Amino acid sequence: MLKNQAKKTPVLKTQALTIGLLIQILLALSIVCISFTANAADKRAFLQWQKAFKTEAKSAGISAKTIQATFKSAQYLPQVIVLDRAQPEFISPFFSYINNRVNANQIKLGRALLQDYDTILTPVETQFGVPKEVLVAFWGLETHYGANKGNFGLPSSLMTLAYEGRRAEFFRAQLLDAMRIVDAGHNTVAGMRGSWAGAMGNMQFMPSTMLKHGVDADGDGRINIWTSLPDSFASAANYLHQAGWQKGEIAMLEVKLPDDFNYNLAQLQNRQSVANWQHLGVTAIDNQPLPALDNAAILLPQGWQGPAFMVFTNFDVIMDWNRSVNYALSVVHLANQFVADKPIIAGGDVDNVSLTFNQMWALQGKLNELGFDCGAPDGFPGLATQAAVRQYQAAEKLPQDGFASASLYHLLFQTH
Repeated sequence: MLKNQAKKTPVLKTQALTIGLLIQILLALSIVCISFTANAADKRAFLQWQKAFKTEAKSAGISAKTIQATFKSAQYLPQVIVLDRAQPEFISPFFSYINNRVNANQIKLGRALLQDYDTILTPVETQFGVPKEVLVAFWGLETHYGANKGNFGLPSSLMTLAYEGRRAEFFRAQLLDAMRIVDAGHNTVAGMRGSWAGAMGNMQFMPSTMLKHGVDADGDGRINIWTSLPDSFASAANYLHQAGWQKGEIAMLEVKLPDDFNYNLAQLQNRQSVANWQHLGVTAIDNQPLPALDNAAILLPQGWQGPAFMVFTNFDVIMDWNRSVNYALSVVHLANQFVADKPIIAGGDVDNVSLTFNQMWALQGKLNELGFDCGAPDGFPGLATQAAVRQYQAAEKLPQDGFASASLYHLLFQTH
């Protein structure tokens, strides 16, 4: 009896394994079928969208040749949507941000390139009034001096974002302008490569920006912001010139604030004359004379214990390029380092702790809960969040610097 059972056991075991394996295979096949059906449906929808957009492009005056070449090369890129919807893991404070972008290697290479391309940069500076070191600083921050221009095919990335992105209408317009660039002979469809978000070339222009501000500085009959440095520098300088760059004026300098300074005054939108700031006791950190300008603001990017900067009209022009205060400060600081060793003097390690994106979101939610209106939480400490932080700081009798710091985060959740 036991002997017979021993002979039958492997058969039963094999049957069980076979049934289990069959179930797994059926489950896998069902998942594949569902995925295939969903993908097939998505593909049909995308093809229908492409058909409608071809009609739109034709109505916009795009040539049949460019339309055909663009749609022949384009494909839906799921990874672009993932990137479009991704959130940063950390919200970096000022010093973490700037130290990642303005470091010894970046400065050394930028200085060398300033010398190497002086014969290109000097005429551009003369024509547009934008200092050559500022142009090279933009080049360094945007693409690490041309090393990281992006390798996404723009027809695919822009078409994906126009079809399914968060700002579909914006990217529809960019896609049409990318096709106009090809129509004008500035590049081929295959040569239209850039970042996943559609930024192109040495200075990471969007297609509409290139069409509006691009310059054929080398005289070859086309605007080439990918491989022509004369075109790249002149286009960037033209953009800044058109945005209101003031020739010969400083953009930013570090200042020292008096002990009794009202930190609530340190806001980008609070513009006063330099004479008024001097009357309040503000001086240059190096005790040099301040420029006699009328449009000056004080910024405290890392709170009242960190460095203080006085910014002027040309700083606003840089922010027209990129709305990040930290980015604009980095551009000016890097440009300054090309000319002379000018370190930021004050407050290097004060509250230099990154909050996670989720912590910043929670901080905004807590401020809203307490009656200090941040607007809808988004994880980014914009103007509404800064205003809410100032209100909270006033209620708690803290310096009103508007800095959503790690220490403020911990205070909020420890006391409320």
